[in-house]
Amino acid sequence: MAQISIPGSPAAPNGEPKPREPWTIEAAARLYGIPEWGNGYFGINDEGHVVVMPERDAKRAVDLFEVVAGLRERELGTPVVIRFGDLLRHRLREIRGAFDTAIRDHQYTGAYCCVYPIKVNQQRQLCQEVRDIGSELGFGLEAGSKPELLAVLGLTENLPNMPIVCNGFKDSEFIETVILATKLGRHIIPVVERFSDLEWIIRHAKRYMVRPRIGVRAKPSAQGTGRWQTSGGMRSKFGLTMTELLHALERLKQEGMADCLNMIHFHIGSQIGDIRAIKGAVNELAHIYCELKRQGAGLDTIDVGGGMGIDYDGSASSSSSSVNYGVAEYAADIVYRVKSVCDAAGYPHPRILSESGRAMVAHSSLLIVDVLGATKFPTDATGDEVRGLMEKEGSRPQPVLELIDAFDALDQPRVNLLEVYHDAAQAVDEAMSLFNLGYLSLPMRSATERLFWAVGQRVLDRAKKKGAVLGDDLGDLPQILSDIYYVNFSIFQSLPDHWAIDQLFPIVPIHRLDECPTRRGVLADITCDSDGQVDKFIDARSPCKPMLELHEPREGEHYYLGVFLLGAYQEVLGDLHNLYGDTHVVHVSFDDSPGVGDWDLDEVIEGDTVKEVLAYVQYDSEDLIRSMRRDVERAVKAGRISVSEGQNLLKFYDVAMEGYTYLE
Repeated sequence: MAQISIPGSPAAPNGEPKPREPWTIEAAARLYGIPEWGNGYFGINDEGHVVVMPERDAKRAVDLFEVVAGLRERELGTPVVIRFGDLLRHRLREIRGAFDTAIRDHQYTGAYCCVYPIKVNQQRQLCQEVRDIGSELGFGLEAGSKPELLAVLGLTENLPNMPIVCNGFKDSEFIETVILATKLGRHIIPVVERFSDLEWIIRHAKRYMVRPRIGVRAKPSAQGTGRWQTSGGMRSKFGLTMTELLHALERLKQEGMADCLNMIHFHIGSQIGDIRAIKGAVNELAHIYCELKRQGAGLDTIDVGGGMGIDYDGSASSSSSSVNYGVAEYAADIVYRVKSVCDAAGYPHPRILSESGRAMVAHSSLLIVDVLGATKFPTDATGDEVRGLMEKEGSRPQPVLELIDAFDALDQPRVNLLEVYHDAAQAVDEAMSLFNLGYLSLPMRSATERLFWAVGQRVLDRAKKKGAVLGDDLGDLPQILSDIYYVNFSIFQSLPDHWAIDQLFPIVPIHRLDECPTRRGVLADITCDSDGQVDKFIDARSPCKPMLELHEPREGEHYYLGVFLLGAYQEVLGDLHNLYGDTHVVHVSFDDSPGVGDWDLDEVIEGDTVKEVLAYVQYDSEDLIRSMRRDVERAVKAGRISVSEGQNLLKFYDVAMEGYTYLE
């Protein structure tokens, strides 16, 4: 049964509510769960602004509100994605350090390499940062398609020792490119996903006289957890069964290439929440590795694939939006499991690869959006107001009378809140039926709706004072009474995983956190789609909550919200619903040198213009402008519009083509 906890003033021993404690920034941090999901990278300063601490050092913090104000001065409005290269560097070093520690602690003699699958976020600037930081740490890149392969080969110019893993479906051209890249001197490993891949590798290796490093993906019996658990197991999309693995090794032996089979690979799913699933799968993979070694394969590398998740909701659990382990535990378990199996079989410890893309980049990017306005449901109606309307109309509809009785009952000191709410809900349903039959006027319907919302608000307020927990019958009440905040962004472009798979992302006002939020709301984007809203938010007391605590927007003030942990998948999965294109992206770094502000604007990638998104769907902007000009001239000739009015329209049309697709 769904329950919603309504935080309020706890009751004193005499039953009266205690005085409300003063609001603090610590209370704001607890409300939005920042210490839990922030992983030490995010906090709140004394001004009530969200800060980013790229190195988990409170003395080296970037004030997000100041950054957004600075971007506005540079005519870069919201929505805008902000990337923090310093945070990315810290995160990659943390992964490197965790495996180095595990290798040292367990006396592991093999090496470790983290490989970034660029499918997680293929944006050039981000991939270049990962490459540059990764080259210092001995990391590599992964390509899962032909375009990604070409991108990775270009990114790794003059980096012959950087490992490149090639996953995904392949054709002859793909394999030929890999073989030629091997001859060029690249450390590149094509992974056999289907038996036909192996035949192409053998053919092109013989043609170009190359001894390639070959990997094979196994289909383990183990599966991950959460949304992507079907990525593993016997019926997974990619990989070879145990029988096919043995056939592949025999085929390589026939060609005298068994020593070229250097890597065994698997993948059991993304965002694996339960560490036990990882332990079991790695143990199975290590046994497969040893058995293939025993059969004569030249294996020296184990690729444990992706799956290391991050804690989106801060619950530190095995839920689909969280993980019950940290980076250190993940590394220690993998190293220990591989070592134990190899020691028992008497084989040297292999090099370990992991493809931890989400864990590498998710924290380093966030989205800033601004609120355009809000719709509130009026809760200020009174029983006397509705009585006056009934006298004016000369009618006394029974459902309306019952609704007034429910409202008045809440004045009593001891009242059953659930019973009152049930009575009010029944009354308003019957009143709507009267309206649909023509027996209730529109003004009376309006007054009835407002009185019902007033009853609901009073029930909620009374429950809050008691510190009550709302069960199923009242659990929807906060959502029914919540505001709708209209936000300048597209969920389909910027938060596709929230829309498609209900992925939770932390959302927090980036300022005014020294003030207690007085409103609860859902977020509606600016697309013309009823699905274009965020109505699931992280909550410390339940899997999710249906509304977010927000502040009352002030006249003439920008009210900014931050959406965090967006570095993985969101930018590359976004679509052009309503032709809202890519947002602005800026790269920000911490700057502790003397001057104004503690941050530097390193790079600006302006968002799509209207002209660009129209071109994506095969419109020629020049043709459209010419068509519009002809239409204006016809209207001028017909006297429907003046010449100056027509010119103003054409100027707007022309300027808008070069403008941002979002509201400015």
